[in-house]
Amino acid sequence: MTAAFIPAYLPNIHYMAQLVTEEKIAFIHNKHYQKQTFRNRTEIYGANGKLKLSIPIVHHKTKAHQLDGEVAIHYDNKWQKNHWKSLEASYRSSPFFEYYEDDFYDFYHQKTNNLMDLNIKIIEKLCVLLEAEVTVLKEEVTHEKYFDFILAKKVSQPSCPAYHQVFHAKHGFINNLSVVDLLFNKGPQSLDYLIRLNK
Repeated sequence: MTAAFIPAYLPNIHYMAQLVTEEKIAFIHNKHYQKQTFRNRTEIYGANGKLKLSIPIVHHKTKAHQLDGEVAIHYDNKWQKNHWKSLEASYRSSPFFEYYEDDFYDFYHQKTNNLMDLNIKIIEKLCVLLEAEVTVLKEEVTHEKYFDFILAKKVSQPSCPAYHQVFHAKHGFINNLSVVDLLFNKGPQSLDYLIRLNK
């Protein structure tokens, strides 16, 4: 059976914990785009604590509802430069940032017009880096049932087992950040962490 996901930007740990335990996944593009979700947002660990990053999108005044697959990225405010600087500042001193740095560089120095296309490219790259044995199907799916990890304003989130984070001494452990926080801090051990989390 194919598991269906809405593509998220630099998905959080629980999203990826579910995804990497599936044999086959596909992405849903036909839902109405919603604000305040992780479709275009992510959270990382900055020097001052949780740092929220968002990708600006093009708003169509003549269209009340856009489908996820129709959403274009707005490039006028140099968000790529800001996000890359934030990732560098947050994780340059982490154990594995330099090891994975080149794998993420192009996402922030080349333009992808469609938001879902960018998200899917990043998720596919994450699967490779995590060495997850997941088959990503290219066709779009219209599942009524799908894994919903994209609401950015959930009241509570399941706890993740603590692992070392760069600014842990200043702010303590921050739960369920983008999976890149895990990857840059735990490197090749990240997949085992995700699999154990989803048991």
